[in-house]
Amino acid sequence: MATPESPFKPGILRGKVALVTGGGSGIGLEITRQLGLHGASVVISGRREQVLRDACAALGGEGVAAHYVQGDVRKFGDCERMAAAAVQRFGRLDVLVNCAAGNFLSPAEQLSSNGFRTVLEIDTLGTFHMCRAAFEHLKQAGSSGGALIINISMTLHYGATWWQAHASAAKAAVDSLTRSLGLEWGHYGIRTAGVAPGPIEGTAGMTKLAPGSDGEANMQKLMSAAIPLGHMGRPWDIAQTCVFLASPAAAFMTGHTLVVDGGEWMCKPALVPREVVTRVSRGVEAKSRAVGLAGGANGGGAGGGPRSKL
Repeated sequence: MATPESPFKPGILRGKVALVTGGGSGIGLEITRQLGLHGASVVISGRREQVLRDACAALGGEGVAAHYVQGDVRKFGDCERMAAAAVQRFGRLDVLVNCAAGNFLSPAEQLSSNGFRTVLEIDTLGTFHMCRAAFEHLKQAGSSGGALIINISMTLHYGATWWQAHASAAKAAVDSLTRSLGLEWGHYGIRTAGVAPGPIEGTAGMTKLAPGSDGEANMQKLMSAAIPLGHMGRPWDIAQTCVFLASPAAAFMTGHTLVVDGGEWMCKPALVPREVVTRVSRGVEAKSRAVGLAGGANGGGAGGGPRSKL
């Protein structure tokens, strides 16, 4: 599927400074790209320095001047250092995107305590660490025109998802944190928002869900068939949602998580085929019309008296 042109003006985020955790690859990299292409100065962070360095080099070739700082969101000291580095580089911090995440498939009975804890530490604790570490910097931006935190979530916990008890629990907590900070930090001019992606093609998550040489292609077909819009999403879709949230168009939005999944989370297999429903529905409709016409021919209500005129 060809990537469409952005619906936003290229300079809509000019003057803003953003920090994107997990910004060196996957969805985080595309978020970084789109924020930069729309005028923001961007700093990315992650644990693997070489990945960050390569990402900045690639972005530079596209006209995005991104910079990086290595760090682990599980360590609060690293988070303080990452937020401070963004401010030191560009003089302020307006947008924080919490995109760093961890996930893998495991039946709950085989999931170790360490595995469960690791995912919560990256997703949930890491999100809080970054929000808390960036608070004073965002507060200053909020007092002079508005600041924003975007938490990248999921739809796993909208009901339940097989083999992902750890990630479901972690993202449910992230969504709750988005609401709580929206309530508490709006006073400081800091908005919070979440973006919950559905199945996104070409990401590490797809590889983990469908291991094997042809597993990803087969999984993509299966997932596309289960999505009402008929296809998987792109990193671009999530990144454009982030551009919207950072734009003046979303200036009165806070505490909410936007679902960007093509309707996948609410999709259930049809118990009755469409053609059967159509045939039965038309039969019922025909009977209803026949009853209505018969009632009209009989005149008034019970007793057959004349109908009143309005």
